[in-house]
Amino acid sequence: MILMAINYEVKQGDCISSIAFEHGLLPNIIWDHANNAELKSKRKNPNILLPGDVVFVPDKRLKEVSEPTNQVHKFKFQGAPAKLNLKLLDDGEPISNEPFVLDINGKITEGTTDHEGRIRVSIVPNAESGELIVGTGKNRYEYSLDLGWLDPIEQVSGVKKRLHNLGYEAGIFDERITNELTDALTAFEFDHSLEQTGQITEKNRAKLKEVYGC
Repeated sequence: MILMAINYEVKQGDCISSIAFEHGLLPNIIWDHANNAELKSKRKNPNILLPGDVVFVPDKRLKEVSEPTNQVHKFKFQGAPAKLNLKLLDDGEPISNEPFVLDINGKITEGTTDHEGRIRVSIVPNAESGELIVGTGKNRYEYSLDLGWLDPIEQVSGVKKRLHNLGYEAGIFDERITNELTDALTAFEFDHSLEQTGQITEKNRAKLKEVYGC
């Protein structure tokens, strides 16, 4: 049996892993397909797509396997889960060695942030949101997570989202250049010893990508 190939239009919250999961394919089968070469060159990161991007999803060919009856057989499904990698900061300093509780689609994961304030957990590739609680008492933080909602840094919305996640309020995540964005960029430039322009430049965009990690 063959499921026909399609051109899939990306919506907010999609990434290659979630698209592949929904269509029963491995992420690299989609991302490395020749029909997606232009998109791959443009976006570079399979986890950061822009709504409206078109992803070619190739045929899914079902594999038939003959095995003896009356025996137990193990089959391993590849391509899942995905990895969630977070770095938590407070005024630029890592929230280190603090207990956390993460709720993704009702699945609860408990653990402790590492010395860099990082959390690394496995999640289902098509998860769209989650809730995170870190620390206790006065040092308790609560976060709502929108998974897959990070636009490419080439977009104004992508710059705004990264600034917001780093603690700089840049306004609504759209393509408008606003006073809030100007103030956020100026503060970011000051904190990272850049010329304070308040405008999106190649230098502050590169620094923002470096600090944010993508």
